[in-house]
Amino acid sequence: MFDADRTTDLDRVLRYIRPAVRREKPYFVGGAPDIRVKLNQNESPYDLPEDLKHRLLDAFMTIPFNRYPTEQPDRLRHALAKHLSHDPEGLLIGNGSNELTYTLGLTMIEKGTSVVLPRPMFALYATMVRLFDGEVVGVPSREDLQFDTDAIVAAVGKRRPALTVLASPNNPTGLAMAIDDIERVVQAAKGFVVVDEAYVEFNDAPSAMTLVARYPQLLLMRTFSKACGLAGLRIGYLIGHPVIIRELLKARLPFMVDRLAETVALALLERPAWLAEQAARISASCLSLTHALMALPGVDVVPSKTNFILFRSPVPHTEIMARLVANGVQVRDMSGYPELPGFMRVNAGSPAENKVFLEALKDALQAWRDL
Repeated sequence: MFDADRTTDLDRVLRYIRPAVRREKPYFVGGAPDIRVKLNQNESPYDLPEDLKHRLLDAFMTIPFNRYPTEQPDRLRHALAKHLSHDPEGLLIGNGSNELTYTLGLTMIEKGTSVVLPRPMFALYATMVRLFDGEVVGVPSREDLQFDTDAIVAAVGKRRPALTVLASPNNPTGLAMAIDDIERVVQAAKGFVVVDEAYVEFNDAPSAMTLVARYPQLLLMRTFSKACGLAGLRIGYLIGHPVIIRELLKARLPFMVDRLAETVALALLERPAWLAEQAARISASCLSLTHALMALPGVDVVPSKTNFILFRSPVPHTEIMARLVANGVQVRDMSGYPELPGFMRVNAGSPAENKVFLEALKDALQAWRDL
């Protein structure tokens, strides 16, 4: 126990923590106990194949844990470059895309730096900007929750931000931008434009990868966490011009990707057919779940280009979520975004998980009607 009499000392030392940090809250998802069906973090419902895990166990025994990894995981960087048909010098691999987001802040943002962020978008981007004392220039979405390209272009022209972040497909809405709209924003920007493509494998529209060679201010961010099913091992990467990546390397911490994560990612890249099959399997599950939700009376659904679905019902979302938890099902509350009052987000699970979720949701809706 801490001595209550030392409160004054504690208050005094806390003053040395930057105000931008004191104002924030820690990123904490949390979860209810006794959850059988976890559909709240946009994870893949499928673990790696058993034969691959056995192979990786053998590889695990050969990893020299007493040696540092390379500053960048070179084997993975070159394998990924071949997979993407991109210069390996134009890749920055990180400990998940969240770590790379903070590297962007270290590189580009200081006190008063303007950063254009369409809304709603993954909340970590705004947090990162505030932590580096930058200024968030929020751009509201259209009524259909699509990013307002005209408004984004106008904000970029007016504020001349060091950084503009787009997400396509976007979390939390699941909606994607047309490639022509992305290019309009890139053309308008004097500073950097980052396109978060965490869910690119589920999107049937062209990727912004087609624009990278023409625009040195464009960076793409991707991850192994979603379609590849490696949320527990933390591999993300940035794609860009080699000269820009070289500058980013100056700001990021070395040795951020451990040898085990690199080994697993390499093994997955050797199985492109399996990766494509997994993405198609999850997309089909998401589409099936979307149709099932649309068939429920009074449920509003936002069609998705990701592995998750945004939805709401006439029943208060707190009531729905409480009843789902009582049935061992966890979804995500999205009502913290001003643009998404009453909305919840569910990621596509296995067929069995989807069935449990839908039955629990129907029970929750029926219980409300019976009141």
